Amino acid sequence: MKAKTLLLAVTTTALALGAQAQETTTFGIRAGVNFQNLNGKDYNDDDLENKIKTGFHIGANAEIPVATDFYLQPGVLFSTKGAVDKEDEDIKWNLSYIEVPINFLYKPALGAGKLLLGVGPYVAFGIGGSYKNYDGKELDLKFENEISASQAADLNTVYARRIDAGGNLLVGYEFANKLSAQLNAQLGMLKINPDIDGLTNDKSKWKNTGFGLSLGYRF
Repeated sequence: MKAKTLLLAVTTTALALGAQAQETTTFGIRAGVNFQNLNGKDYNDDDLENKIKTGFHIGANAEIPVATDFYLQPGVLFSTKGAVDKEDEDIKWNLSYIEVPINFLYKPALGAGKLLLGVGPYVAFGIGGSYKNYDGKELDLKFENEISASQAADLNTVYARRIDAGGNLLVGYEFANKLSAQLNAQLGMLKINPDIDGLTNDKSKWKNTGFGLSLGYRF
């Protein structure tokens, strides 16, 4: 609920500012590679031990000017995330999201182009995924906030929460020809594993974290 309220508030601000600055709002596309992980705690409150999984992202954004060199940058991305088990690389989580980042961007002139410095929240909506177990079997993934003990024991299905949210950081450079390159970092703040009904001693909290590299172009 907090994530939805935050998204609504920032989106409303973006629309209001956009109405005042339609003539100078620009649009762009970007795509790149993700290096993602699932961090947090397991059932016994021990740290999760996973390795980085490579994925990708692709999408579009708008830049709405709010002051000299400052912009609001809402966007929409398709992004793949997940993790690889540290002890057995055949075990993998694969997660796919539609992600809505809303960054506050500082974009001063630097040389022939512009420096890019940004920070802001994101909300992501899970649309698919799978889990590959130790014997190579690909298990279906379903989205649920809470599951029963029998669902948790099902060896053919795994579960995750549909909604994720957290914070973004970015740094990059936009060249004079409107091409850009940037480094993105992301910290998930919501746990994505479901609660298990009746299990009060479960300490597990899985969170998406990672970074990525993007190439973009402004129109």
